[in-house]
Amino acid sequence: MSPCIFLDRDGVINKDNPNYTFRVEEFHILPGVIDALQQLKSSGYLLVVVTNQSGIAQGFYTRQQMEACHQYFQEQSGKLIDHFYFSPDHPSVTASLSRKPGTLMFEKAISKFHIDIPKSWMVGDRGRDIIPARLLGIRTIQIGNDIDENEKADYRVDNLLDASKIILSNAH
Repeated sequence: MSPCIFLDRDGVINKDNPNYTFRVEEFHILPGVIDALQQLKSSGYLLVVVTNQSGIAQGFYTRQQMEACHQYFQEQSGKLIDHFYFSPDHPSVTASLSRKPGTLMFEKAISKFHIDIPKSWMVGDRGRDIIPARLLGIRTIQIGNDIDENEKADYRVDNLLDASKIILSNAH
C-alpha cells in the first residue's frame, strides 16, 4: 500500500485560467510547485493528478492539447507525476461518473496503485475537489478561499508548498 497525494491541476499546479489552460505557452507552473512535489515524492508519496477538463467535450480544445500541457509539466518537473487522470466531460454535453465531484478518477487510482487511503491527501482549490476525497476518507487541503463552508477542507493554505509542509508534518 502506498500513500498518495491527489492533486487538482488548474489553480494547484498551474495558474488557473477561467477560459481554460490548454496551450503549452499559457501553462504557467505556479511558484514552489516543483519544489513541493519533489519533497513529497522523496518522502515516498505517489503523485496523481485528478482533473476535470470539460473544455474537451465543449470543443474548446483537444485531448492532444491537454496532453501536450501534461507532457510539458513532466519535462519541467523531471517526471514527478505518477499518473494524470482526467475527465473530458461536461454536463451540458455528456454524462459522466468520472467528473469531479464524482469519485471514479480517485477509485481508478486507488485500485491501480494500491493506495493507502488513511495516509493519502487531496490538494484542490474548489469544493468539487474536496467532496470526492471526503467521501473516500482522504484528508483534504484547500488552496485559496474559493469554497463553500459546507465543502471546507481539513486545512486551508495559499499554495502547494505550504500544503506539502502540512502533509509532511502529519506523515505517520
